[in-house]
Amino acid sequence: MWEVQLAGILETFLGGSFTLGFLTRPIAFILAGEMAVAYFQANFPLSFWPTANWGIPTVLYCFVFLYFMFAGAGPWSIDAMIARRAGNRV
Repeated sequence: MWEVQLAGILETFLGGSFTLGFLTRPIAFILAGEMAVAYFQANFPLSFWPTANWGIPTVLYCFVFLYFMFAGAGPWSIDAMIARRAGNRV
């Protein structure tokens, strides 16, 4: 049962930080890994195909988090504000 509690903690706190755009790339990496583990623990034993084992949302979130891991947060994120502020000081 500890895995469900850990997933809840990760999704609550890291999800909030991800939404604000703070430390987006490392958080996206962690959340993509969480979604991959969730898929292989919960959905994969039912069937190989995501359409047959109700795993489409899990796979979708995994790939969305992977996208943000490589793309970054965007210009309105806290990460971008920190980068702009650090660039102005130099």
